[in-house]
Amino acid sequence: MAERATVLVTAVGGIIGEGIMKCLRLANTKRGPVSYRILAADADPRAAGLYRADEGLLVPSASAPGYTDALARVAKENRVTAIFVGADEELAVVGSASEQILRKSGAVVISNKPETITIGSDKWKTYQFMKKHDLPRAESSLPPGRGRFVKEFGYPVVVKPREGHGSEQFYVVRSNDEIDYAIGAIRRRGWRPMLQEYLSEDDNEFTTGVTVGKGKRVMSSISMRRTLKGGQTYKAFIDDFPKVRKAAEQVALRLGGAGPINVQARMAKGEPRAFEINPRFSASCPIRAGAGVNEPDILYRNLVLGESIKTAGYERLVCLRYWNEVYVPYAEYERARKTGKVNGSRSWVPEYF
Repeated sequence: MAERATVLVTAVGGIIGEGIMKCLRLANTKRGPVSYRILAADADPRAAGLYRADEGLLVPSASAPGYTDALARVAKENRVTAIFVGADEELAVVGSASEQILRKSGAVVISNKPETITIGSDKWKTYQFMKKHDLPRAESSLPPGRGRFVKEFGYPVVVKPREGHGSEQFYVVRSNDEIDYAIGAIRRRGWRPMLQEYLSEDDNEFTTGVTVGKGKRVMSSISMRRTLKGGQTYKAFIDDFPKVRKAAEQVALRLGGAGPINVQARMAKGEPRAFEINPRFSASCPIRAGAGVNEPDILYRNLVLGESIKTAGYERLVCLRYWNEVYVPYAEYERARKTGKVNGSRSWVPEYF
């Protein structure tokens, strides 16, 4: 009989938090060793995930004082055994408080250690880390070194923020004037710009999910070649891609710690070159779960239950993403705003597509 576990997923109004919920729901349908009761948390009553969980809860925003105390209180009151972090903006806040949350509530935060989050959340630090350890990478520079960098690599050049995610403030530039414009736009946004060599866009961008468990062991890795739309995976081709997977595993193991690692890379001269590390669950984790590698379930079973896991393989698939809708009775939405709690069973999703 499956073990019943209550887990909390944060930031369920975004594609990462919603993706984690999809993975946990899929694990339940597979009748694996764990059956998950899902609590969903968000600061906004319009977050779709609140209405598709077993119970939805309104919490303060991650930037508010006492946010991690609120998570610990919710976890203790509901006997939560694990917390899944569903947004980039929460990684550092919740990750750095993981021991405190565990002590107060007994809930394990499924997250990498703070040092790993610091590296992965800053694309320049990511580049420095990969260069130091001689890992395959896209060459990069800060703005003061732009002259030397352009002379060595030529145009086009990528200019992007060290912070952020998706494709926001991402520029492919072809002149000094365009570099100036991109750097200025990123700085006006309040972010710090960097330059990166341009790697061909000939349908060769890959995203690889790696789970590293206790004892710094790779439990799973799965790669997909992807087509982007708005900075997110729009179409995915899931196959073996052994070179890409091996390079991503090297990066994940070198980072240390235990948790989910997402490595983005492009092929250059037949070899994968990593250009970004996300020290969290990827927004495409439900696609990986559909192929047979359910990363949230794997990490829960390892980090909470102590199960030793090594995935044998996964199914070759093509994933074509599309929009869908969640419908919520207006009275339920008003109740959520008033009480901060949601009964997810009252929402519905159409099945007509």
